[in-house]
Amino acid sequence: MAAVAALTGGGAGALVQGAFHEGGTGGTGNAAVSGTQTAADTDSVGEVVDAVSPSVVEINASSAAGTATGSGVVISEDGEILTNNHVVSGAERVKVTLSDGRTVGGEVVGTEPGLDMALVRAEASGLDPAELGSSEKVSVGDEVVAFGSPQGLTGTVTSGIVSAKDREVTVPRQGDAPRGQDGDWPFEYGGGEYNGGVGSDTTTYEALQTDAPLNPGNSGGPLVNRSGEVIGINSANSTATSGGGSIGLGFAVPVDDLRQILDELRAGGGQ
Repeated sequence: MAAVAALTGGGAGALVQGAFHEGGTGGTGNAAVSGTQTAADTDSVGEVVDAVSPSVVEINASSAAGTATGSGVVISEDGEILTNNHVVSGAERVKVTLSDGRTVGGEVVGTEPGLDMALVRAEASGLDPAELGSSEKVSVGDEVVAFGSPQGLTGTVTSGIVSAKDREVTVPRQGDAPRGQDGDWPFEYGGGEYNGGVGSDTTTYEALQTDAPLNPGNSGGPLVNRSGEVIGINSANSTATSGGGSIGLGFAVPVDDLRQILDELRAGGGQ
């Protein structure tokens, strides 16, 4: 059983590694976006971790041009996974590592570069879908938990608060090949450039801002509230100029925006 640090609102956040369950499997039945894994209004980070971790995956995308490592969140029992477009853009091969340690093949079903989002289907069934919440109901100061695989450390959890809402973040619209781990993924915010230049073909979306530490490999992982509901997908972060560590400036695509494009993604949008 992984040790779980207490949530401290407003600080740099708590870090938990190795939070994935061993042998976590879901039930059977029709796929549902709403999912089954929730923490039911708990005030314990440990219960949030227990509820959400079975729904979090690591994604490895590769092509002749290189590889990218990111994260994703399961939204249906039959293997639908949300992640960032920049994690899988241009991928020729996609591998998905599930919470129980199994690695299976994956396929990019649809993409929406304008929101930096993609839908992947893993070659697996009986998975544990996460519960999608509401980003509209989120308030600045609400405590949140971020899941992912920063620097390849599968099953890492960090915590913090929602620092702001509706932050305009500009990112490259789409690359010709998967990018490196998302510490190399550039973005613009507030007139400044982070992690390099974004180029001429860009897109801007309104994001949730969080101080929960996000690091290379967190892209595509869920940002959840204290009820264990997904309120956003981690998408961009700024790192220290030396050492590459998080400085508590991260952004997530709001889940309400994702709901609006989910049918398009399922229909193969962008492919």
